[in-house]
This record gives sequence, C-alpha cells and structure tokens, in this order.
Amino acid sequence: MNRKIIPDIVEATNILTMGPDDSAEQAAKLMAGKNIAAMIVVDGDGNISGIVTERDLCQKVMAKGVDAAATPVSAIMTANPDTLAPDDSAGDALELMQTRKYRHLPVVADGKCLAVVSVRDLYSAVKEALEEDIRETEAFVFGDRYGA
Repeated sequence: MNRKIIPDIVEATNILTMGPDDSAEQAAKLMAGKNIAAMIVVDGDGNISGIVTERDLCQKVMAKGVDAAATPVSAIMTANPDTLAPDDSAGDALELMQTRKYRHLPVVADGKCLAVVSVRDLYSAVKEALEEDIRETEAFVFGDRYGA
C-alpha cells in the first residue's frame, strides 16, 4: 500500500498539545472533551517530547490509584516516541504499529507534530484500497458490467 500518511491517510492540522508539567488529570479532561485517545506533549519550543494515551492514563494512573491531579504527564508519557514522517507509507506505519503494539503514532516534520495517525485510520485506508483492488479485478475479469 503506497498511500502516504499525509495527505492520503490524515491531514496536517493544529494538534492539541500540552506541556510536560501539565497534570494527568488535565490530559484526561482534554482528551475526553475532544474525544481523542492520544495527546502530544511538547517542550517549550513546541517540539514533540512525548505522547500520552488513554492506555497510559488507565494503566499508570487509574489502575495504580495515583493522584491524577498531582501527577505530571511527563511521569506517565512515552518519551521520545517513535514517529512517522508525512511521506511514510501507510503500509510501513501499519507494520510499525502492529510490531510495537501501538494504536497511535505522531506524524512529525522538523520536530513539530503535524498529525496523529491511529490504527483505525490505517485500517480504513487498507479497507478502501482492498475494495478498489476488488473493483478493478472485477472490471478486468467481467468487463465493465460493474461500472468500474
């Protein structure tokens, strides 16, 4: 699958970010309010320094009874996360996510996060590509009966 992460899978957008000293409680509230499952943590220059996910909040805060209001995201985030470049292929991204058991990966250029791609985004792209291949195969095998 040769689709590129940006713009074929996700679009570059203004990413909701937070600082390393912001609390886990703030992260949870922002993520719930925006209905997102991952939050990018940036340094003072706006460069990506980590990622906090729902899994981090659940396993490192809630399940351990840690005070979310007193816990900085820097204590629970994945520091220096693996990232994707905008022109990486969707297939490579999906393989990395499957191998490392990630559900979200930041898309980064020049240290700045341009987007976050989820495994759901990639599965949708794979599904579309497979459906297109099926239509092309049917058109080849059966002629133009299916409007391909």
